[in-house]
Amino acid sequence: METYLNLEKLSNDLKNLFQNQNQNENQNQNESYFDFEINCEQNQISFKTHKSILSSRSEYFKSLFKSKMKEYQENKLILKDVSNSILSSILNYFYSGKIEINSENAIQILIFSSKYLIDELINVSSNFIKKNLQFETAVDILKLSERMNLNQLIDYSYQFILENFKEFIKTSFFLELEENHLNSILLNDDILINEFEMFQSIIKWGKHKLNINEISNIIQKIRFIDFTKQELEDTLKEDLIPKQISQKLIQFQKFEENEDEKELIFKSRFKFKSIIIQEKEYFIIIKTTQNFIFGGFTQIGFTTDKSKWSEERDFDPFRSYSVEKYEYGFIIDPNAFLFSLRNDKNDRKPEKFTIKKGKEKHAICYCTDFGPTFGGNIHDLKISSDLESGYSSFGTAYYLPNTINYKTKESESYLAGSYSLWEIDEVECYFI
Repeated sequence: METYLNLEKLSNDLKNLFQNQNQNENQNQNESYFDFEINCEQNQISFKTHKSILSSRSEYFKSLFKSKMKEYQENKLILKDVSNSILSSILNYFYSGKIEINSENAIQILIFSSKYLIDELINVSSNFIKKNLQFETAVDILKLSERMNLNQLIDYSYQFILENFKEFIKTSFFLELEENHLNSILLNDDILINEFEMFQSIIKWGKHKLNINEISNIIQKIRFIDFTKQELEDTLKEDLIPKQISQKLIQFQKFEENEDEKELIFKSRFKFKSIIIQEKEYFIIIKTTQNFIFGGFTQIGFTTDKSKWSEERDFDPFRSYSVEKYEYGFIIDPNAFLFSLRNDKNDRKPEKFTIKKGKEKHAICYCTDFGPTFGGNIHDLKISSDLESGYSSFGTAYYLPNTINYKTKESESYLAGSYSLWEIDEVECYFI
């Protein structure tokens, strides 16, 4: 038995069926074979089609005909949001399975396909856009894909911006990002940029936006604890720094300038760090100046033995560190957890937060420039090397309470009252 297959002829025959009728208005032959008309309001042009073809190619038309709405009864649909050329291309695709996508029509095809549920064209046009994504189109594509809930294109647009961020922030297109975009970027594990450079780009963005609330929300995500003394001085010269943050930065600056106090504190801090770098079970308990009490437990310890690390990182080459020899790695600890003992919610009881499934290898982090640290690159809990301050992107590697979503203000403030710039009053370590 032999099977004869000629898809090319089938495609051409169906294409001709559609085109012959719609290219000559005076041609009446075959008109009775068509049972549905689509009118393009922009150009006042109508296309004769078949319900069977439309419903087999689009879930939108399939549902429309099943519902037997007005359009079904009148055998006519008027479209107000599409040009003649785009509609003609897509209807030709319905019949022939062929369509030409280029830089002129890709976005419009994507928009139409998303609205009228044409999955194949969503994928094809999205792939074309991905391959041709550039700085000048990245933000517009990101915003468009968000409006249409195209998650893969959202992720790709973010990844493109992140991978090219050091160059992207030098362009005017960076200024078109919205607050939610910058929030996501600041909390991303993969961004390779000095924290002070990030701060400078945020200031440039803020001066363009001129929205004090947005600027304040974004600036609070900056990890000022990683700034050098000179960077802190330069930061305080900026007029856009919120007063609350300026006051905290001034306190940090005074600490940096007080050599006697620094020497006294650093002696005790380094002694503390030499204690915690041991392969033992212990709790670390932190109390902030705002009376939040929280901490973490490790069964493994912040070991310097690299043979016991799950992953070693050279990490960010653009970043400057306070130590000459920089070591940074993750340690597997499936029994590690974080906890909260006291917070700003009187009705909140002590809570324990275990490691997420699949995140065990990022349970704890050893770094020569960090204090005790739990979670991945964007750490659930990171303490500065001088044990004076910290930040918390809670939910990265450890489970949040069921009612809290990751990367929200509530998750970021859950442990310490804020994402960063919280000050430590006391740190205690209990070996088991």
